[in-house]
Amino acid sequence: MNNEGVIYRISGPVVTATGMQAGMYDVVRVGHEGLMGEVIELHGDKAVIQVYEDTSGIRPGEPVLNTRETLSVALGPGLLTQIYDGIQRPLATLEEVMGVFITRGVDADGFDMERKWTFEAVASAGDEVVSGQVIGNVQETETIVHKIMVPPGKGGTVKSISSGDYNVTEDVCTLEDGTTMQMMQKWPVRTPRPYQQKYAPDTPLITGMRILDFLFPLAKGGAAGIPGPFGSGKTVTQQSLAKYSDAQIVVYIGCGERGNEMTEVLDEFPHLIDPNTGKPLMNRTVMIANTSNMPVAAREASVYTGITIAEYFRDMGYDVALMADSTSRWAEAMREISSRLEEMPGEEGYPAYLSSRIAEFYERAGRVQTLNGDDGSVTVIGAVSPPGGDVSEPVSQGTLRIVKVFWGLDAGLARQRHFPAINWLGSYSLYPPSLDQWFRDNISQDYPEIRTAISGLLQIEAELQEIVQLVGSDALPVDQQLTLEVARMIREYFLQQNGFHDVDAFCSVELHYKMAKAILTFQESAKNAMAAGADLQDVVNVPSRTDLMRGRFEATYGDDIDALVEKMNEEIAAAVEEN
Repeated sequence: MNNEGVIYRISGPVVTATGMQAGMYDVVRVGHEGLMGEVIELHGDKAVIQVYEDTSGIRPGEPVLNTRETLSVALGPGLLTQIYDGIQRPLATLEEVMGVFITRGVDADGFDMERKWTFEAVASAGDEVVSGQVIGNVQETETIVHKIMVPPGKGGTVKSISSGDYNVTEDVCTLEDGTTMQMMQKWPVRTPRPYQQKYAPDTPLITGMRILDFLFPLAKGGAAGIPGPFGSGKTVTQQSLAKYSDAQIVVYIGCGERGNEMTEVLDEFPHLIDPNTGKPLMNRTVMIANTSNMPVAAREASVYTGITIAEYFRDMGYDVALMADSTSRWAEAMREISSRLEEMPGEEGYPAYLSSRIAEFYERAGRVQTLNGDDGSVTVIGAVSPPGGDVSEPVSQGTLRIVKVFWGLDAGLARQRHFPAINWLGSYSLYPPSLDQWFRDNISQDYPEIRTAISGLLQIEAELQEIVQLVGSDALPVDQQLTLEVARMIREYFLQQNGFHDVDAFCSVELHYKMAKAILTFQESAKNAMAAGADLQDVVNVPSRTDLMRGRFEATYGDDIDALVEKMNEEIAAAVEEN
C-alpha cells in the first residue's frame, strides 16, 4: 500500500492530500516538519486531514506520510500529576524542547518511557487471565495504586511473570501463546473502552457543596452540565468539585479556555492539598491544557484524550470525575473545522452532527462493572459558556438533552455576591428518585421529605417576591412574612457557601441535612410561638438564630449545631412568655 502522498490544498487546519491510500481516522505526518494530523474525510484518492498543529508556512507539494495508526493515547504508570496538551504531549517536556512558546513538529511521549517502576505481580505462572484482569500493581503516587491490567482483547495462560523494577516498555508478563504484556497499553481515543455492564445510578457523588448535594444531586457515573455567562463562577465551581468531590481520580480538561485563566489553574492545582489525604491534589489528578490560542483541531481531540484516560482509571475500579471546561469551545472548534470542510451548516453555523457528538461524549460516562468484575465510574461535568448567557443556543440545548443534571449559573446572583451563583429555580436534577434510597439508608429516613420542604419554600418565596415588589413585605399577612424570613435564611445560611473558607468550603451530607432540619425547626417553632401570641420580630431576632447562622464558619459546627438549635427553641419559647 502507498503510505506517501503530497499536499494538494490547505485551508487553515484542514489539509487535502493526494496519492496516498488511507483509512478514516488514520494519523498522518504532514509537510517537511511532520505535523501531526488525522484523516477525517475521503474523496476518491483525496484524503482530507485535520492538523493538530499550526499549518502556517506549509505549501502544496510537501510530503504526507500515513502512519497507519489511529489517534491513540498511551496508558500506564506516569499519567498522574501530568499536565498535557490536547494530544497528550506533556507541557513540561515541550517546554524543555521549545521554551515558553509551543512550536511545531515536536513529538513527546505521554510519560517517561525510561523511568523504572516497582511492579508487584498478583498473577502467577499457570494462571488463566482474561481481558481487563489485574496482573500486578505499581505504587504510582503516595495515594494511588496503579493496577496493571491485561489489555482488552488479550488473555490466556500465564507462562512467566515476575515482580521487579521495569520501565513501561519492558515485558512484565508472557502468555503461553507468546503474547507479551508491558505496563503500558495504547487505546484509540474515539473508541469507548469495553466493560461488562452499566449499572443504574444509585450512589451520589458527594461534592461538598450544599446546593448541589442537597437540591440537585449528581450520581456517580452521571453527567452534569454547568451553563453560565462569563464571570458567574463556572471555573471556580469545577475546581471546587475537583478538590472536594469523593471521586478518587480527577481528570481536568481546560478546553479552549483563556490562557491567563488556564495559567491560574495550572499554578494553583499543584499547590492544592487533598482534604481527604493531606497530600498534594495532583497526586490523583491528570490535567489537559488546551488554551484558546492553541490549534483548534487539538482542542477537538483534547476532550477525547481526557475521557479515554478517565475510562482507563475506571477500569481499575476507581471513581473518576472528569471536568470539561468548556464544551462550548470544543463545539466552536468543530464549527471552524466544519466550515473549512465546506459542510452544510446547521443552527448558528454549528455542524449538523453537533448534538450527536455531544451525546457521544456524555454517553461515555457511567458506573460500570469492569472487565475484571470491579465496579468503577466516570462522572462527567461539562461547563458550557453560552454567548451572553443565553441557554437557548445549540450547545446548551444539545447538552441539556443528554445530561440529567443542570446547574444553571446566574449572572444576577454573581453580581449580588451570592456564591455559588447557581439559580435554584432554573436548575434541576433527575437523579433524586434513584438516590433517595441511598440518602434514607445512609443519612436519615426523612431526607427526601426535608429536601422537598426546602424546595417548596424557595418556590413560594419566588411567588411572594412579585407581590412584595408591588406593595412591600409589610402588607403581607404575618405567616407569609415568616415564610419570606425562612426563605432568606435558606438562601443566606444554607445555599451561600464560601469556596475559599477553610471550613465552609466543604460541607458533609450529614451536616447539610442537620442545617436544613434546623431551618425547618425554626419555622415550626416560630409558627407555634406566633400562634401563641409572640411578635414576628421578637421571634426572628432571637440571638441564637444569628449564632446558628454564623456558626457554620467554625470547625466544631457539626458538634455544636444540635445545642444551638435547642437554645434557639428555648429563646423562641421565652419570646412567647414575654408577650
